[in-house]
Amino acid sequence: MTTPKKSLGQHWLHDRDVLAHIADCAEIDKNDTVLEIGPGLGTLTSELLRRAGKVIAVEFDPELARKLPSQFPGKNLDVVTSDILSYDLSDLPTGYKVVGNVPYYITSKIVQMLMTAANKPSISVLLVQKEVTERLAAEPGNMSILAISAQVFADVTMGDVVKAELFTPPPKVDSQVVILKTRQSPFLTDISEVDFFRVVKAGFSSKRKKLRSSLAGGLNLSKTEVEQLLVKAQINPDSRAETLDLASWVRLTRIVHS
Repeated sequence: MTTPKKSLGQHWLHDRDVLAHIADCAEIDKNDTVLEIGPGLGTLTSELLRRAGKVIAVEFDPELARKLPSQFPGKNLDVVTSDILSYDLSDLPTGYKVVGNVPYYITSKIVQMLMTAANKPSISVLLVQKEVTERLAAEPGNMSILAISAQVFADVTMGDVVKAELFTPPPKVDSQVVILKTRQSPFLTDISEVDFFRVVKAGFSSKRKKLRSSLAGGLNLSKTEVEQLLVKAQINPDSRAETLDLASWVRLTRIVHS
C-alpha cells in the first residue's frame, strides 16, 4: 500500500460505515457531479462513484493521481492533479457537491474558497479535525471569524465523530464530519461582504476585550463613537465578539456604513 506522506497531512480511512456516512450526508444521486478533495487511495471515491453521475477528484499528490483512474475502469471519473486551492470552480455545473477528507492544515482556506466562490457548491461535506467542526458549527457564545465566514453563506451542521484509530496512520486527534448546505438566498442583502467582514474582523481584533474597545481599535473610532453605534444596533457595549449572532453583525454593519 502507498505510504501516507506526513508533509501532505495524509491519513487513510478505510472504515466502510464512515465512508457511507460521509456520502449519505452529501445526499448524492445519479444527477450529481461531485468534486472530491484529496481522494488519496480512492476509498471514498469508490463510495461516491456508486451514487453520483460523475466524480471529479482533485489530488495534489502526483503519484496518487496517476494510480487512481486504473482502479475504476469504465467509471465516470476525472482525476485532476492540482492543489485544490488553485482549482477553478467556475467550470463545474451549477449545484455541484463537494466531498472530502481534508488535510487539517488547509481546512480554513478550503472552507473560505468554497463559501466565497462565484459558483458555490450546493452542499459541502468535509471530514476535518473535530475541533474545527465544532468551531464551524459554533453558536453565539463561542463564535469566531471562521464560524461567521461559514455560517453567513451556509447552514452548518455536524455529522459523526470519527475516532483517530480508524485512520492509517492515526492522527493525534479525532475527526468529525461537517455539513455545509449553501444558502439558496443570500444572507447579506443590503450590505457588502467587504463592509460586513471589515466590521467582523474589527470586532475580533482584540478578542479578550469588550466590543467597545476592540471595535474602536479596529475601526479607528473613539470608544464613545463605538458605544453609540452599538446601542443603536441594539448590542450591549460590554459584549464580546464571540457572543454576537449573525443578525447582530448585520445590524451593526448597516449602521457603521450608513
